Amino acid sequence: MDIISQYGTIFVILALVFGLYMTWGIGANDVANVMGTSVGSGAITVKTAIIIAAIFEFLGAAMAGGHVTQTIRKGIIDASGFVDNPELMIYGMLAALLAAAVWLMIASSRGWPVSTTHSIVGALVGFAIAAVGMEAVAWDKIGQIVASWLVSPALGGGIAFVLMMSIRYLIFETDHPFEQAKKWGPVYIFFVGFIISLVTIFKGLKHLNIELSVEMSFLVAVIFGLVVAAIGWAMIRRITVDKKADKDYHFASVEKVFTPMMIFTACAMAFAHGSNDVANGVGPIAAVYGIVQSGGEVLQKSSMPIWILLIGGFGIVIGLATYGYKVMQTIGTKITELTPTRGFCATMAAAATVVLASRTGMPVSTTHIAVGAVVGVGMARGVGAIDLRVVTGIVMSWVITLPVGGILAALFYFTLRGAFS
Repeated sequence: MDIISQYGTIFVILALVFGLYMTWGIGANDVANVMGTSVGSGAITVKTAIIIAAIFEFLGAAMAGGHVTQTIRKGIIDASGFVDNPELMIYGMLAALLAAAVWLMIASSRGWPVSTTHSIVGALVGFAIAAVGMEAVAWDKIGQIVASWLVSPALGGGIAFVLMMSIRYLIFETDHPFEQAKKWGPVYIFFVGFIISLVTIFKGLKHLNIELSVEMSFLVAVIFGLVVAAIGWAMIRRITVDKKADKDYHFASVEKVFTPMMIFTACAMAFAHGSNDVANGVGPIAAVYGIVQSGGEVLQKSSMPIWILLIGGFGIVIGLATYGYKVMQTIGTKITELTPTRGFCATMAAAATVVLASRTGMPVSTTHIAVGAVVGVGMARGVGAIDLRVVTGIVMSWVITLPVGGILAALFYFTLRGAFS
C-alpha cells in the first residue's frame, strides 16, 4: 500500500504512456489490416482510409468500447490473487501493455499482420504466471478465447462466402447485372447500417447512460439502416454504365456500383474495430487507474472513465496515420485478388462478425476475422484463387505472438518490480 501511495501518480502516468504506445501499435498493425480490404479492392485510397479510420475508430472506441474492455480487464486474470499485494497487479498491467506494444512495433516494422488480442492476452498470462503462478490465470476464459480464434475466422469466412454467393445469384448471373446491382445495392447498405447500430445500442451505450428497450432498439436500428440506405441509393443512382470498361471486363460497371458502397462498409468495420480492440489497450490502463484511485483496492468492478476510452481511440488513429502503410497491403492484395464486390463482402462480413462477437464481451481478433472473411470471398471462386503460402505465413505469425507476448511481459514485470521495490 505504501508503494501505491508513494508512486501512484507515476504509475498512472506510466499506464497512460504505455497505453498510448499500445494503442499506437493497434492502429499501425490491426487497423491497417482492417482497412486493407477497402484499399486493396481499389474502392478507396490510403488517405481516405486514414480519414475514415480517424473518425469511426474514435467513435467506436468512445461510444461502444466499454463492454469488451471489462472482459480484458478482469476476465482473464483472477484478481483475488492480488488483493494482499495490489502493487503486483500494477506492475503486471504496465508490463503487459509494454510487452504487447513492443511486439506490435516489431511486427509492424516487418509487415506481419499479427493479432493485438493475442499480444495482450499472452502478455497478461505471462505476467500473471510470473507474479503469482498458474492459478492466477482464468484458464476457462483463455479456453473460450482460444476457441474464438478458431470460430471467428470461420464465421467471418462463412458470412463472406454467403454474401459473395448472394451477389453472384442476384446480380452477376442475371440478364441485366448493372440494373440489378443498382436495385440491390441499397438493400446491402441497409444491413450494414442496421447491424452496426443494433449491436451498438445493445452493448455499447450503458456508460453513456442511454438504455432502450428491445423493441425501441430494433426500431432505432431499422430507422438508422433506412437512412444509411437512402444515402447509399442517392450515391448509386448517379452511376452510369461504362461501356468502354465493360469491353475489358464484363462486370466493370457493376463494380463501379459497389465502389461507393465500400465506403459504408469501411466506416462500419472501423467502428466495429474501435469498439472491440480498444479494450486491448485501455483495459490495463483502467485497472491501474482503478487500483491507484481506490488507494490500493483491487476492485472486482469499477466504472470505465470516458477519457480512458478517448485516449485509446486517439492512439489507434495516430498509429494508422503514421505507420499503417507498412501492413496495409497484406490482407488487401496478397491473399486473393479483390474487387469492390469482393471487398464489400469481406468487409461487411468482418464487421458483422466483430460486432456480434463483441456483443458477448469476447475479445476476438479482428485480424483473424478479416483474414477469414477474405479467404471466404476467395473460396467463392475456388481454392485456386487463394494464395495459401501467404495464409500459412499469416497463421504462423499468429502462433508465435502468444508466447512472445508472455515472455516479454514476464521480463518487464520483474524489471518494474525491481525498480519500484
